[in-house]
Parts: sequence; C-alpha cells; structure tokens
Amino acid sequence: MDIVRDVEESRFYEAFSFGDSPAMADELGQLVLSRIKQATAGSVWSYEDAGKPIPKKGDLSVVTDSSGKPLCIIETIQVDIVPFDRVTSEFASIEGEGDGSLTYWRDAHRAYFTRECASSMRVFSDSIPLACEQFKVVYPLPAQSAG
Repeated sequence: MDIVRDVEESRFYEAFSFGDSPAMADELGQLVLSRIKQATAGSVWSYEDAGKPIPKKGDLSVVTDSSGKPLCIIETIQVDIVPFDRVTSEFASIEGEGDGSLTYWRDAHRAYFTRECASSMRVFSDSIPLACEQFKVVYPLPAQSAG
C-alpha cells in the first residue's frame, strides 16, 4: 500500500505465486517481471472451492516467488469468463508461456487443470469455465526491475 500511493485497501486482492510447483512459481514470476506474461487463467471452480471472489478490474495483487518473496505488484485490467475450449490465440499469446501459441497453451493448461480438478474430486472437460485475467505490472516500474 505504501509503494502504490493513494490506493484503497479494498483493491488488494491477494499475495500469491503462479502455478502448482516451486519451479513453475519461479519461472512464471520471472515472465511477469520481464513483462512477457501479462495474463493468467484460473478455473472458476478453484475460486469457488477456495471461497474467493473472481478477480475484477482494478484489483491489486502481490506476485511472489516459490519462497514467498515478493516480486512485483500487478493490477487486474480485464477478466473474462470463458470455457477452456474458447480461449483465443490472442489470450494464449499474452499469457506468455512456452512459445505463446494456442496449441502450447491448451496442452500445458489441460495438464494443469486436470491436476487441479483431480485434487478437488472433479473431472476436467474442455468446457470448464475459466477466469481469463489480464494484468499489468504496476511495481516495480520497468527501470526498477533491471537490478
């Protein structure tokens, strides 16, 4: 709150790391810091299971690495609820993972959401509803991240 001035506390969403493993958290966190990763997708079911609201425009979150060290602050700029099989190549590209293709996105995310569904006694399908969130890094500023 001290870093991003004049921000209402109600805008704080969460502190989190991406993915479901330490290696994934570190890799994806670095992609966010480098401004390559500008989006993420979470299953609506996972938000429901955790009792959390879906992120909304204007929310601020702290992205951490696998050890919980803060890396940056992101601001949600758009959220669309989309079935898995309707995610677009444009969204896959701004998610910034792998080669940025929709094929890579589908393969990697099908595996991820299959694991996630299994852990909550659900079954993955191509119609699983996703919260497709776009965000921007608001801290550190680009010149500050190079050190």
